[in-house]
Amino acid sequence: MSVGILLVTHQGIGSALLAVATQLLRNLPLSTEAFEVPFGADPDQLLPQASAALRRVDGGDGVLVLTDVYGATPSNLAARVARLGTPVRRVSSLNLPMLLRVMNYAELGLDELPAIAAAGARNGVILDDA
Repeated sequence: MSVGILLVTHQGIGSALLAVATQLLRNLPLSTEAFEVPFGADPDQLLPQASAALRRVDGGDGVLVLTDVYGATPSNLAARVARLGTPVRRVSSLNLPMLLRVMNYAELGLDELPAIAAAGARNGVILDDA
């Protein structure tokens, strides 16, 4: 059993990050899917699809949901999906270093992965004065 990863993002972001991570790592160690929310979409209509995506990636140990912008429609949809019964932890401000870091700690459980994700995002920001 393992934790699943669901990216809930604005259109074009989740699939692009997932494609780059797959190219870099060759084989993602965790079941991962991108669920992209079209601009102007009705979250009520997307809830069943988002719930199905969550169930598809759940390897039995719950799902880490990564969203792009806290408080935006994808994040709000992720919050609703998190209340449907599957164990879920959510982290916002998704970026590539966050996703790669999570994949590199695939053996960790759902309670540990949010801190790993946040550290990946923070440590991926470098102020380069060169």
